[in-house]
Amino acid sequence: MTNLYRFGGLLAALLMSASVYAGDIQVENAWTRATAPGQDAAGVDLTITSKQAATLVGVSSAACKTVELHSMASESGMMKMREVEAIELPAGKRVNLGEGGYHLMLTGLKAPLKAGESVPLTLNIKVAHKRIVKVKIKAKVKPLHTTSAATEDDEHLRAP
Repeated sequence: MTNLYRFGGLLAALLMSASVYAGDIQVENAWTRATAPGQDAAGVDLTITSKQAATLVGVSSAACKTVELHSMASESGMMKMREVEAIELPAGKRVNLGEGGYHLMLTGLKAPLKAGESVPLTLNIKVAHKRIVKVKIKAKVKPLHTTSAATEDDEHLRAP
């Protein structure tokens, strides 16, 4: 019986520590564009801030076959996109995936993305002691013509 209590206490401690780590990771402004007919891939823009050094090591979504981590870099005057295995998240620094070369690519979309809907994503983030924390978010689907610039429907731009 004593072993059962010890096991229960250990399990409770592990579960509580997972929520603490997830609480240290903030994801903001996740969005993607609606897709055109026949389009089976889309990029996702979002910002991640981690209170501690961490690494984004993968992403998954029920909306597509795979989600790839990509970087963009200029090589000999030409932009080249490459898949990367991980994206570093320095402690306390906002990392925007959509600016500065990194982004998420949804490939093998199972259905078109329509404005007003959202895409579920699960971010796999490696934190202290090589532990993986899963952070579930939803990316807002904006109209096809939307850019990453703020729009009038963004809450902080509405007139009082």
